[in-house]
Amino acid sequence: MRRGEGGASPLEAAVAGFLGDGASRGSVGGCVKSSSAPWDRELPGPSGTALLSGFAARLRSQVMRCRRLPARFSLLRSRWELAREPPPPPPLSVCFRTVEPLEYYRRFLKENCRPDGRELGEFRATTVNIGSITTADGSALVKLGNTTVICGVKAELAAPAVDSANKGYIVPNVELPSLCSTRFRSGPPGEEAQAASQFIADVIENSQIIAKEDLCIADGKLAWVLYCDIICLDYDGNILDASTFALLAALKNVQLPSVTINEETGLSEVDFKQKNPLVIRKHPVATSFAIFDDTLLIVDPTAEEEDLATGTVTVVTDEDDRLCSVHKPGGSPLTGAKLQDCISRAITRHKEVKKLIDKVIKSIKPK
Repeated sequence: MRRGEGGASPLEAAVAGFLGDGASRGSVGGCVKSSSAPWDRELPGPSGTALLSGFAARLRSQVMRCRRLPARFSLLRSRWELAREPPPPPPLSVCFRTVEPLEYYRRFLKENCRPDGRELGEFRATTVNIGSITTADGSALVKLGNTTVICGVKAELAAPAVDSANKGYIVPNVELPSLCSTRFRSGPPGEEAQAASQFIADVIENSQIIAKEDLCIADGKLAWVLYCDIICLDYDGNILDASTFALLAALKNVQLPSVTINEETGLSEVDFKQKNPLVIRKHPVATSFAIFDDTLLIVDPTAEEEDLATGTVTVVTDEDDRLCSVHKPGGSPLTGAKLQDCISRAITRHKEVKKLIDKVIKSIKPK
């Protein structure tokens, strides 16, 4: 191999320059000669062939990486294009239901069924849980399909009214907060919540579920006040049936402490160790119907069915098959035959609900 100045070959000189020492270093016999030190001495170092081999290996590694870049870019591009693809279109049935909801329902009703698979006279699955709120004197949670309602009863002592000195009070209140459905807004009670509260108050008064005389402790002096707060947690129609059911179950769960009036001091004395259940005289159960096209009746309507119906009617009956209340807020009129059909179905529904409540209460009673 041809040697340059200082005995280094051109290849060794080029490698030494590539390593960054320029002309100050030269490879001689496998050693690196340094001229930067005040004295000349030979330092051990790699040979030019070894340096060149290492450089070539690194170069090959970089080339291989560059060759793999197109494949990586292709994979990223395919993923990006896949993410840009629009979602598949919804089924035609969903589009038809959105554009023409009433006609969509009519096609199902002609076949005597509903979009959720129920028959026209079939109720949604009903569950009840008693004693859900430990801080209340009585409570119950009722789930009717997707409609979920909880009722809590709080008992307080107060003086009876002058015109009814031997009676206590029952104060119902139905709340439809914004969390239960987008159709409701926060703030003061809306029209639907006020109508539901008045309906519950009418059911209590007409059915005589509790005799207010049973709430009186001392005539003209002391009586119980039962605050019945009914709150909807999830709204999917038929709020009146669920609220009535929750109220009845919660009242059957109430345990009131024994209260006496000290004749010497005239003050009330409460014994929390001795508690007594309320005397439930009647068991009212509400059954709601939606009217389609002025003639067709379906039971237990959902929120969508209530919006599409031409009218609704709610029938309340008790265990004696007595009609306690009929609530019909306008809409399509009902013939006598249709109303009698509603009452017959309500009586059958009452037996199912009463059986469910008795079963739940029996299961939680201490043995």
